[in-house]
Amino acid sequence: MDLKQIYEYTVSGNAPKVKELTQQALAEGVSPSEIITKYLIPAMAEVGDRFERNEFYVPELLIAARAMQGALSILKPLLTETDLKPAGRVVIGTVKGDLHDIGKNLVSMMLQGAGFEIVDLGVDVAPDKFVEAVKENKAQVVALSALLTTTMPSMKTTIDALEAAGLRDKVKVIIGGAPVTQRYADEIGADGYAPDANSAVRKTKELLKIA
Repeated sequence: MDLKQIYEYTVSGNAPKVKELTQQALAEGVSPSEIITKYLIPAMAEVGDRFERNEFYVPELLIAARAMQGALSILKPLLTETDLKPAGRVVIGTVKGDLHDIGKNLVSMMLQGAGFEIVDLGVDVAPDKFVEAVKENKAQVVALSALLTTTMPSMKTTIDALEAAGLRDKVKVIIGGAPVTQRYADEIGADGYAPDANSAVRKTKELLKIA
């Protein structure tokens, strides 16, 4: 089989075809880590690039990410500890009081597509839950999302909670969401700000010094 088709069908968001080809590749003896690193991750990088060039929009990002997740659901259980080290571990969630999750889900999927291990805490996440998740998962990055100006202060409360728990110097904090700005990130002491899912991947890599 032509393995490049896994890449092509991921970019075009054909989830059934990606799943079928992934199973075929495994049956032919291709390793799960090879499928992920040579075809799925580069495909999602291409999707992100097309988004930045305004050739793809949010719907295309979502269908490509779903196609990638379908393949990962088959591959991840087959990976051994030594097969593939994640690029990093990210705890992500929408802050307390905020129930919006579309942007957060998109960032989560794009980070997963870039090889990061994701701990998604969902929506309306209290600061202590972020602290707990960072401790439990030894996360390197905390990604906070807010879509309402009224819930943005919860981002600062979460950063303060990480500080109080003695974890602030161990994790990078990245924030995003419609009303959030670089200026606000600077004000509350976040390490980075991302206006969209692709820049969130780039900023996370930059903060962790990943090429």
